[in-house]
Amino acid sequence: MTNVTDQDRVLIFDTTLRDGEQSPGATMTHDEKLEIAELLDDMGVDIIEAGFPIASEGDFKAVSEIAQRSKNSRICGLARANFADIDRCWEAVKHAENNRIHTFIGTSPLHRAIPNLTMDEMADKIHETVSHARNLCENVQWSPMDATRTEWDYLCRVIEIAIKAGATTINIPDTVGYTAPVESADLIKRLIETVPGADDVVFATHCHNDLGMATANSLAAVAGGARQIECTINGLGERAGNTALEEVVMALRTRNDIMPWHTGIDTTKIMHISRRVATVSGFPVQFNKAIVGKNAFAHESGIHQDGMLKNRENFEIMRPEDIGLSGTSLPLGKHSGRAALRDKLETLGFEVGDNQLKDIFVRFKDLADRKKEVFDDDLIALMTLDEADDHLQLVSMKVTCGTGGQAESTVELEVEGLDKTATEHGDGPVDATFKAIRAIYPNTARLQLYQVHAVTEGTDAQATVSVRLEEDGMIATGQSANTDTVVASAKAYIHALNRLIVRREKAGPGADAREISYKDLT
Repeated sequence: MTNVTDQDRVLIFDTTLRDGEQSPGATMTHDEKLEIAELLDDMGVDIIEAGFPIASEGDFKAVSEIAQRSKNSRICGLARANFADIDRCWEAVKHAENNRIHTFIGTSPLHRAIPNLTMDEMADKIHETVSHARNLCENVQWSPMDATRTEWDYLCRVIEIAIKAGATTINIPDTVGYTAPVESADLIKRLIETVPGADDVVFATHCHNDLGMATANSLAAVAGGARQIECTINGLGERAGNTALEEVVMALRTRNDIMPWHTGIDTTKIMHISRRVATVSGFPVQFNKAIVGKNAFAHESGIHQDGMLKNRENFEIMRPEDIGLSGTSLPLGKHSGRAALRDKLETLGFEVGDNQLKDIFVRFKDLADRKKEVFDDDLIALMTLDEADDHLQLVSMKVTCGTGGQAESTVELEVEGLDKTATEHGDGPVDATFKAIRAIYPNTARLQLYQVHAVTEGTDAQATVSVRLEEDGMIATGQSANTDTVVASAKAYIHALNRLIVRREKAGPGADAREISYKDLT
């Protein structure tokens, strides 16, 4: 329930582990989910939507364990509008000291046509399922999916039904990212003014970024009276993604002159969790991404550099320290020692033990011997793009290419402890290398994405390669960084294959692969 003292407080509802993981290829392992949930809990997120418990046994176990481990955040699970989903969700979240059931149904004409329900039939279903959820859990959130394309009168009607049935939070999703900010603010304002009982619940906003306006729409909704923002780390999510947690939090903090609302987020932890989510999801953060992008606090123009030297407020509206970045620089090279490396890693948000430092230091020295200077992003790549020591490991490779004919690649892999070698030709060194890997380890995985970018400047820059593979409905993403682009490509491909192998084993004989990939659930 909202009251006068709550009017300046905005709840942060993070759905990275649910909506974010529904990005094709972004599926996280059990341990990765637990790690991200712990970071969110520690950062001060009010509600963590930990997953979709009925989607698979793995998702149920993850939500259940997160619920048991949570210290501060309310733990929420998603459920469709049926008793089986809601019961399964409750079984997972009931272990949390503070829990929530989030149930939803599509209310727009397009979505009503999917189950072929009349308006009255859907209204009855909403009353039954929300009531059932409230009988299990005191804290119930209800969402009319595709609310922004639902008829006004019907939207008001079903929201009133949900409130009377016991919903404590009403979430208004802009499911397809169609709304503009002025519409977002007006919709929330009118609903609060019109729907009976609206003053007794919290209104939330869930905006997608299809037109690039998710953050603007979320902040506009708050101006209209919403007091909960649903968001994800790095804006991860379906299609073009969701409202980014870091953007709304820093916008509220930076522009409190016109947006006098606040959150309980510890902003100094933003950069670290952004990097971890980028790593475990396989979705690198674009360089010009607001707040957490590589270039967000970079200044190359001479005029800008001069202005920064005189007063950094000339070109920075927030301090890098506020999101966990260091304001100082410690150049590293081949003559640097362990102490300097540890200090730099700590300023970048990485805490390492002595044994881990020894391993990283060896790789750092190897890189430093090949580069004139090791930059921050080189270190981040070393820290976050380790290849998994799984079923397949690259032992060696040799590539021949040029203008004289097809490229040739000889690859040696360790497969379950046995060394195997294959030589293949292809249209370029990467194609030949991928064919050689497939010759050693035959598979039907289809290459959906191959992407290369340099993490630093110069001809000796590390190349970061992302590979996305699909096999029988399962999607896996692999990444690797190396100064040799073809080597990085081979390791990224192997990384993705290893993830597919693990996911295939988890699925088990006869299992529906889509239950493991989550990509067809909503």
